[in-house]
Amino acid sequence: MEDPIPEFSQLGPIAKWERNEISGSAQVHQGHVFNIDKVTYLPPERPETPPKPFATIPFSRDPDFVDRGDILEQIDRRCSEPAARVAFVGLGGIGKSQLAIEFAYRITEKQPDIWVFWVYAGTQARVEEGFRAIANTVKLAGRNQPKANIPQLVCAWLSNERNGRWIMILDSADDRDVFYPPASSDARNEHVFADFLPQSRNGSLIITTRNRDLARRLISRTQNIIEVGPMAQTEALMLLEKKLGSFSCLDVATKLVQALDLIPLAISQAAAYIEARAPRSSPEKYLAEFHKGEGKKSRLLEYDVGDIRRYGGASNAIFRTWQISFNYIRSKRRSAADLLSLMSFFDRQGIPAWVLKRHGITSGLQADGPPEGQDKDGDEESDYGSGIIESDVNDDTDDDMDSEFEDDLAMLRDYCLIVVDGAGNNFEMHGLIQLSMRRWLEVFGEQEAFKQQYIDRLAASFPTGNYENWAICQSLFAHVQMALGYRPSENREERWATVLYNGSWYAWSQGRYDVAQQMVDEARRAREKRLGKKDAATLDSMSLLALVLKDRGWWEKAEKLEVQVMETSKTKLGADHPDTLTSMANLASTYRNQGRWEEAEKLDMQVMETFKTKLGADHPSTLTSMANLASTFWNQGRWEEAEKLEVQVMETSKTKLGADHPNTLTSIANLAYTWKSQGRHSDALALMKDCAQVRQRLLGAEHPGTLSSLAAVAEWSS
Repeated sequence: MEDPIPEFSQLGPIAKWERNEISGSAQVHQGHVFNIDKVTYLPPERPETPPKPFATIPFSRDPDFVDRGDILEQIDRRCSEPAARVAFVGLGGIGKSQLAIEFAYRITEKQPDIWVFWVYAGTQARVEEGFRAIANTVKLAGRNQPKANIPQLVCAWLSNERNGRWIMILDSADDRDVFYPPASSDARNEHVFADFLPQSRNGSLIITTRNRDLARRLISRTQNIIEVGPMAQTEALMLLEKKLGSFSCLDVATKLVQALDLIPLAISQAAAYIEARAPRSSPEKYLAEFHKGEGKKSRLLEYDVGDIRRYGGASNAIFRTWQISFNYIRSKRRSAADLLSLMSFFDRQGIPAWVLKRHGITSGLQADGPPEGQDKDGDEESDYGSGIIESDVNDDTDDDMDSEFEDDLAMLRDYCLIVVDGAGNNFEMHGLIQLSMRRWLEVFGEQEAFKQQYIDRLAASFPTGNYENWAICQSLFAHVQMALGYRPSENREERWATVLYNGSWYAWSQGRYDVAQQMVDEARRAREKRLGKKDAATLDSMSLLALVLKDRGWWEKAEKLEVQVMETSKTKLGADHPDTLTSMANLASTYRNQGRWEEAEKLDMQVMETFKTKLGADHPSTLTSMANLASTFWNQGRWEEAEKLEVQVMETSKTKLGADHPNTLTSIANLAYTWKSQGRHSDALALMKDCAQVRQRLLGAEHPGTLSSLAAVAEWSS
């Protein structure tokens, strides 16, 4: 039996120094080695003729390939530079490998004398396998030696310019540990594959990866990192058409690719699903199924038809593709996976850092009381508590926790799972990634826990709908709307109801009555179930719902709720309690809209006098009650009485609330109406023009108050 050939052996006969045990003298033996006990024969390797350059691309060319702008031209230009290194970075399923495959075929057509080596870099074993395949392809001398260092041999061969031009594609290089040893390992005992990637003038390296950090390490030149994002809409439609043929309705096709976030793998997967079920399926039917609910959407996106241009065993389902990234992040940095889990419940855009960073969750914000009254201009006036909360966006002094948070964000960004806005304050996710993440949490049995954490964060961050809070409300409102679909377990519904109540308050103040009604109705039912019909929070929800119904013209429904709230408040709180008075003012407003002037006036007078006594003549609630009484006078044609009250309300509001406050603007509009009724046309028009201009700036062009003012200006001008 022969001894193993030493690692330092090269081609041809070897020389070996060996001491003769009998004579003690040293001798040199050439070719054959003898000693007294055994014979070791090391035969020379047979020389092999090196092949001509060719490409080793393991996948066929994709007949449905869609060019993505100038990405391939960028790669071609950069690979023409000496020792070029370029990386495609992007989500799984975004089309990185397909771009690399197409480029490999194009470059072999353009330069038939160039080597193209393809190495699947998903695991260390597969990289080793890829390097051995290169050694076999070029017939590297010494590769069959039992202890041959294949990566070193390949690196040496690639570094030799006499061997010609080459391009190596490292596909799916997602795991840093494949190329760099973990900090806890002994690097001396492992291949550090990053060291075996040559930087020779005759070769170029192309990497496809989900891991931006690894791309930076391997490429070093950030200008050569090409971010691959979703397709342009025209590209996505072209891909869908190539998969399914021409479609009958462009609008449906456009909505379908948009629903799939313009992600190539998701589009291909949907096309495969439709094609497999034709003619009983179509883009129209798929889209309708897709919008039926989260469960149906998840089942569609878990469909796997297979793809010959994916590695054996790799799923073609977009959900499973992304879950590879989730699992990896979870194994390497659990806190980053938890942050991603939390973010998956927010609206996909404008996820604020300050809400994610909150380390303490405070109790849910409650309204101080229901709003009251309505004027002839159609605007509500309210008597809510400020509900302002202190944000801890700049108050977190725990440097360690801040550092942990930033490290978590960095990992999620590196894996292209989130995007940061230009200012660095808000984050964005693809909607399909969020859905996939929630599905993943469901599988792990953690969905309810993260859903509740999301509700807790919103309850602690989203204030009441008072004017002073509108900036915060506006930035968070889309996330509150998402909460409608995330009803928590029964014992945690109170905080959810608080979020929806405050969200409804803000939506109502903005004239978005549909969503306001939906939110407050859910809040009312949840509070009634948990707290009872007579609880203060339940009554607040009923009162707000009545206001919304009233603004939609549903007077009888509103009146029924308001009478119930008023009678319960009288019994529980007393006839002169501010909440009771507010409920009376709201009922009076309903009477006024029904033309029941005497009943309205009686309640308005009682509310105004009591507020003056209890709170003072210049309190906002007192001013509201005065405005309501003035509206009743106006509707009865009692112009002078109305004007007297309205001037007083306007001047006091300017002083107490500010000239641009919505309540001040309401008082200005009311006075303009009264002047118009008195025949003071030019004064009324000038006042209403000023009001409309400020409302448009403050409330927006579509707000009911703005529209009302503009309509009045247009009518009075003609």
